[in-house]
Amino acid sequence: MDFQLSDEQVLLRDTTRAMLAGYDTETRNRVIETDPGWDREMWKQLADTGILGLGLEPEVGGQIEVMVVLTEIGRQLAPEPVVHAALGPGAAIVEAGSDAQRELLDEVVAGDRLLAFAHTEPGMRGTTATVSTSAVQQGDSWLLSGKKNPVPAGDCADTLVVSAALPDGGTGLFLVDAAAVTRRPFRMFDGLRGAEIDLADTPAEPLGTGGDASAVIERTLVRISSALCAEAVGAMEEALRLTTEYLKTRKQFGVTLNTFQTLTQRAADMYVSLELARSMSMYAAMSIADDNLDPVIAARAKLQIGRSGRHIAQEAIQLHGGIGVTWEYPVGHYAARLTAIEHTLGSSQDQLHVLIDRLGDYDLVKL
Repeated sequence: MDFQLSDEQVLLRDTTRAMLAGYDTETRNRVIETDPGWDREMWKQLADTGILGLGLEPEVGGQIEVMVVLTEIGRQLAPEPVVHAALGPGAAIVEAGSDAQRELLDEVVAGDRLLAFAHTEPGMRGTTATVSTSAVQQGDSWLLSGKKNPVPAGDCADTLVVSAALPDGGTGLFLVDAAAVTRRPFRMFDGLRGAEIDLADTPAEPLGTGGDASAVIERTLVRISSALCAEAVGAMEEALRLTTEYLKTRKQFGVTLNTFQTLTQRAADMYVSLELARSMSMYAAMSIADDNLDPVIAARAKLQIGRSGRHIAQEAIQLHGGIGVTWEYPVGHYAARLTAIEHTLGSSQDQLHVLIDRLGDYDLVKL
């Protein structure tokens, strides 16, 4: 099996890296402090490069290309909501939407329309498709009532892809005009934005032909999970690079820190965690590319990503000392983003429960 990137994928990686190169810590801190918390000019550049259409247009690329781009976004901590405002909810529209609904994606790919996947609800753990938000049909129209929180990119979205319980059972997906809902925007601790969404008899349009969309929701969550894993790998790579560079330059007792064997061993352990995470991220992306959107594979990858991310983030801060948690230095921001990714779509503990619940699917091996 060939794990090397193709020439086109290498070009995409290098182009994305060059495009995001201006995101040093000072620039990023300034951008996330202003509305909408990301750079609209950068968003337009991402659109012009075709990145906002990855996986939405077959000729543009698939999940491997998404993995390549999100790794670079994680490396630079770019705040643009590529997954949550474009690729994630866009994939649901591609899979289940009508021809007219898919036409909305032309505006998404061009960077002129922002989406948000409003599925998570207060108290929800993991990636279940069961929700309490309700959908009621009145004649030819549908009305939704309930609360969604948190909704990444929900503060700036133009169109929401909302999950809701159907009257006859199952969970449907609906398109909702963001101007018709009540939004409470907030900043998350990693500096990115989201919103609490209140729906009160809000008009909605069924996605595609309507009906139970639980399978579509599950596959959408698998795609988003894979993209987040790739972003986390990029963040881990840069956190490790910053740490090893610091050990080579910071002096204690007249010598650089990398002369202390214990510290270099801890850095080596960080590298092992990174490679474990990289392998699982690639496994998840390649499975999706092979049209195997298995939630068990997603849970395996997300579990390892969470464990590796926590290890690398904690060690990066410890090996830097007090400077590691300052606003002006990047390591603390990488730790915050890795923590946020771990808790998005279920924590490591939640992923472990997913795997435990599926043990019955396998034959018991007796020694």
